[in-house]
Amino acid sequence: MKAIAGIDLGTSNCGIGVMKGGKPALLSLPQHGHFMPSTLYAPRSEVIAGWLYRQLKAQGREQAFQQARRNTLSASLHALSEARLDGYEDELFFGREALSRYLEDPSDCYYIRSHKSFLGGSGLSPRQQEVLEDITASMLLHLLEQMREAGRNDVRKLVIGRPINFQGINSERSNEQATAIIRRAARNVGIEQLEFLYEPMAAGLTFQQQLTEEKRVLVVDVGGGTTDISMVLMGPDYLNSRAPETTVLGHSGKRIGGNDFDVALNYKALMPALGLGLTDEKGRMLPTQPFHDAAAVNNLSAQTRFYSLTHRNELEALRRQPGLDTLSRLITLQRNQMTFQQSAVAERTKIALSESESTQVDLSYIEAALSTTATQHQFVESVQGLMKQIAGLIDSTLAEAGCDPDVVFLTGGSAHSPLFRNALKARFGDKLVMGDNFGSVTTGLALWADRIFD
Repeated sequence: MKAIAGIDLGTSNCGIGVMKGGKPALLSLPQHGHFMPSTLYAPRSEVIAGWLYRQLKAQGREQAFQQARRNTLSASLHALSEARLDGYEDELFFGREALSRYLEDPSDCYYIRSHKSFLGGSGLSPRQQEVLEDITASMLLHLLEQMREAGRNDVRKLVIGRPINFQGINSERSNEQATAIIRRAARNVGIEQLEFLYEPMAAGLTFQQQLTEEKRVLVVDVGGGTTDISMVLMGPDYLNSRAPETTVLGHSGKRIGGNDFDVALNYKALMPALGLGLTDEKGRMLPTQPFHDAAAVNNLSAQTRFYSLTHRNELEALRRQPGLDTLSRLITLQRNQMTFQQSAVAERTKIALSESESTQVDLSYIEAALSTTATQHQFVESVQGLMKQIAGLIDSTLAEAGCDPDVVFLTGGSAHSPLFRNALKARFGDKLVMGDNFGSVTTGLALWADRIFD
């Protein structure tokens, strides 16, 4: 059995693809099932490097990491010891367990969701990149340990999926930064050979296994953090006879995904209950920036700004004005660091609205008995701009390809939303086919790993 795998380090979920009996399959992870939510919990951010070093040392692989963190490791190990003395568990937690730990006390922990969204971010300091590298390495280490617990061989060769473009103002620099962070993280946890494959290409590899003749396939991959569109020539045995780059007729991608739809719905439907839309005694609408920043959990700059002392003082000053008591709810969200909790509520609301016209949203974690109603109309209205951007990506891909598709293959973690299906159905009719929304990329990565590694 080859010691290889494909790992989808997704913005929303992580999965591992392996070969079983000559066919790609999702590996069931003992602690998580087929998919692990892309979340990490630590008692403090400072302990992550120390925890990682301790795990690597137990495996006899700590030397390279120790050298790379020689200026900060001692402080991190001290922080880990201090956390234990203060009564915290000196462990990191991942997936649903991470969310559960965070919800116990959001104000007294370090919790990150969708860290992939930040890897290509513009203006990251070397220290911020180190932290993201350690988070990536910790998640990879945990996933590899889950593979061992599932009875798989120790993996040394890995294919990881990547979007066409990570977040960033300069896409080329952003992509180089993000892939470099992942490469260093993988090397630190013992991966000897790492290859990347575009996520829409990976999704297409799985689909083309069922084709009997050549088709022009428009792959629409709508993930948690990115949307990638590719026009790809697919056909029987193309996996073995054609290099993927020779089959791409056009592609485009942008950092738009399910998380952005959560942010939009959060702002439109939930933030009014926290004071969005209020006017002061002179009839002026309150600044919307704090509400935007609170909702934008996938934007590091926005979150930093929202939790700043400047924002807190501004909100406290506004709250003291007559008729603005509702702002105390936004202040509670800030003081107790609940933005990720509210984002999770927005995501559940989005899912509920895919099946009903309206839903009641429980906000009692902010204020006792507080709730609001969210409607399908609000959701559709809030994401119009995002849907236009995705339509623009499709237009760009079709223009580059210079042809129309024979098939439109919709996949990705956000593809189950009726909003996407209906929009593509209206445009392409019966050309639309649905992939495995969550598993297509992961199994495609496994196929490619089997193809390229001895």
